[in-house]
Amino acid sequence: MASMTDIIFLLLIFFMITSTMVTPNAIKVLLPQGKQQTSAKPLARVIIDKELNYYTAFGNEDEMPIDIEELAAFLQDCAQKEPEMYVALYADERVPYREIVNVLNIANENQFKMVLATRKPDKKKRR
Repeated sequence: MASMTDIIFLLLIFFMITSTMVTPNAIKVLLPQGKQQTSAKPLARVIIDKELNYYTAFGNEDEMPIDIEELAAFLQDCAQKEPEMYVALYADERVPYREIVNVLNIANENQFKMVLATRKPDKKKRR
């Protein structure tokens, strides 16, 4: 017969195995507001923070710093792994439009499907 300590230990192991670790995104990006939230499942992510630093990730990988000159090659590598991928662009709302256009041009030249990430609009109080 199992002791109370054994049962607690087994429950602890069960919860440790079945729970998923949610790590907060270390890159702080304030997304612009948008009414439509995308339902597409992007596989490649491009992040531009307010200091115009670029980061990329594929699937569940962690975001890694990248130069804009290396972005096309990174996305082409991702497309080799998953031809039907979407590319999600997470750009801080303070990022100049020209930076977003640069990424859109790279996606367009390579026929990548692009999704712009937004956040839900803030709830406004009605008077």
